[in-house]
Amino acid sequence: MPTPLRGDFAPNTRLLRITLIAAVLGVLGAVAARVLLDLIHLFTNLFFFQTVSTADRSPASHTLGAAVIALPVIGGLIVGLMARYGSDKIRGHGIPEAIEAILFGKSRMSPKVAVLKPLSSGIVIGSGGPFGAEGPIIMTGGAIGSLLAQHFHLSAAERKALLVSGATAGMTAVFGTPVAAVLLAVELLLFELRPRSLLPVAVACAVAGFLRPLLVGASGPLFPLETAPVEPLAIVSCVAAGLACGALSATLSLSLYKVEDLFGKLPVHWMWWPAIGGLVVGIGGLLEPRALGVGYDVIDDLLHNHLALSAVVALLAVKAAIWVIALGSGTSGGVLAPLLMMGAGLGVVLGHVLPGHEAALWPLVCMAATLGGTMRVPLTATVFAFGLTHDANALLPTLCASAVAYGFTVLTMRRSILTEKIARRGHHIYREYGVDPLERHAVHEVMTRSVRSIDAAMTAAQAMTGPFGPEQLHRAHPVVKGSRLVGIVDRAAVIELHDRVPHAVVAEACAISPEFALPDETCRAVATRLARLQLERLPVVSDAVSLTVVGIVSRSDLIKLSGVHFDEEDTCERMRSVPWRDQP
Repeated sequence: MPTPLRGDFAPNTRLLRITLIAAVLGVLGAVAARVLLDLIHLFTNLFFFQTVSTADRSPASHTLGAAVIALPVIGGLIVGLMARYGSDKIRGHGIPEAIEAILFGKSRMSPKVAVLKPLSSGIVIGSGGPFGAEGPIIMTGGAIGSLLAQHFHLSAAERKALLVSGATAGMTAVFGTPVAAVLLAVELLLFELRPRSLLPVAVACAVAGFLRPLLVGASGPLFPLETAPVEPLAIVSCVAAGLACGALSATLSLSLYKVEDLFGKLPVHWMWWPAIGGLVVGIGGLLEPRALGVGYDVIDDLLHNHLALSAVVALLAVKAAIWVIALGSGTSGGVLAPLLMMGAGLGVVLGHVLPGHEAALWPLVCMAATLGGTMRVPLTATVFAFGLTHDANALLPTLCASAVAYGFTVLTMRRSILTEKIARRGHHIYREYGVDPLERHAVHEVMTRSVRSIDAAMTAAQAMTGPFGPEQLHRAHPVVKGSRLVGIVDRAAVIELHDRVPHAVVAEACAISPEFALPDETCRAVATRLARLQLERLPVVSDAVSLTVVGIVSRSDLIKLSGVHFDEEDTCERMRSVPWRDQP
């Protein structure tokens, strides 16, 4: 049989439609980003400066004195009430909730989340919460994508693509990093790498990126930076920085869930937890005002080494403490901006001791490595750092350090800061994925070619003494009329027919429309069909017109491919002699 022509990807006739919807989500995601940023600025001005304005002002410049302690408490109390009487989905930093909706909720999200998440995040961050806008915008944009998708006749996989398109479009509009947003989707949200999901996400991010200067009012990198070309000795320092950032990532993750456990033991309803966490935030803000809020201006100062070492150490300690406690209290906020600040602060500290390059490099490197290690997204972290700074000279060091930090947390922690929250809700997330062995092989590679067929005119009595008699070799046989498939019958169907009408022909036990497989179909498609129809085997026909039987494929045939996969993954061997010529 000639090898059939197969493409690189599974055909998808609705890809264009999904991509066009994703382009609309690029617009809506950018609008949502603008709304979220305006809400953060509005509540920052209301809480800290008692003015109604959407101007971008840092809470660190307030003149409230000790009264600042009350602001995060008030914000936490409001959000606790919103979560209890509105939707508890607004609690947390957004990304785990998006993942949970994708994997366990068929990518369905409610309108409440789309409205309450940006509002609650604006209140929390505006009242001094030490969070970023990325988690809330991912949750908000994802909710918008899900709601729009629910108005169309789509599968759960297609809704997932649109949910992630909305989420990453919002992230693009906030940070101006479309490529990093696409990589975040691939490494964290999609759990696949297919055209049906990658193309819509890429288009949504591109549209949001083009609209960012118009809607968000920003163009160019968020933190422009240019470091000197990297030196060879810097690789040693990059490894050391990666290990330090990996240790910081693990410490932050473990501390967060220890704090969450402590809140769970409090004898009060969880509605009050954000206010209690807000009290700690307020005290920390009194000690170190620059630890409050999003802190993009502080990140810029850290990257450009504008702060004294003692100030950086104090900022790093306070930011880490109030962020862990506030997030552990179940309030609403993101993780990216705090990780960027803490990573950059660690880089400033290490920059005084790491050899091989100028000190200005290490805040950027550690910023990326801390993000990559904590969220386990090394490629996203590397490209994100470049998108934020446009510093091409730092690409290689950030990649090296991010990979080391990622490896550190993978080897030392079972789950990341994101998936631990989902695991605590009873859902395990497995983040490794590759090409399914069933996708790699076609039916003609595994089917049984020598098939004993039953003539459609054979009676049930004859079948009971022949194919299904004492010397029965197979549990089911194709039924043919000439060479054309009529259906497939097993022993149970023949016995039932024989009990009713002993002299009835076997064809009467077959369905009106026979189910079959084609030789060039993937084994995954056939396995899905067997599961859907609750069958053990299918006849294989040469084509859908002639229905000429050429073989039969069973579940046991498909399971054999798992043995091939095991051999590739787990069988270790040493080649004692390497052949000079290429093997066929």
